[in-house]
Amino acid sequence: MADSGTAGAALAAPAPGPGSGGPGPRVYFQSPPGAAGEGPGGADDEGPVRRQGKVTVKYDRKELRKRLNLEEWILEQLTRLYDCQEEEIPELEIDVDELLDMESDDARAARVKELLVDCYKPTEAFISGLLDKIRGMQKLSTPQKK
Repeated sequence: MADSGTAGAALAAPAPGPGSGGPGPRVYFQSPPGAAGEGPGGADDEGPVRRQGKVTVKYDRKELRKRLNLEEWILEQLTRLYDCQEEEIPELEIDVDELLDMESDDARAARVKELLVDCYKPTEAFISGLLDKIRGMQKLSTPQKK
């Protein structure tokens, strides 16, 4: 894959703006000059032909989506717990991979409670919901082999 002489170069197209509902950034591959599939006449006068290709990712897309949804849920819950906007939430880091490394739900709950020590609202429902959501998730720091 590192040999750029035989493989096309990858070009990243600009990502759609936030809230556009688009699927995200797209990657196009630029075919080397004279490669098949450049059109009926061979080489194009307009420059290289861009064809959309699939990108091999390190992590399972479904797992990344679950993680993103979890992070959005955590932010939403923290804004309710601290009764403030997202930018005003006290600096704390709930590391999901760290929680997944722990042996039991009791240890996970104790760690989250420790992180939320400055919160004056009840945190039990948040902690219970968080533990339910991370149950069955996989760590992202160690990618799966296919």
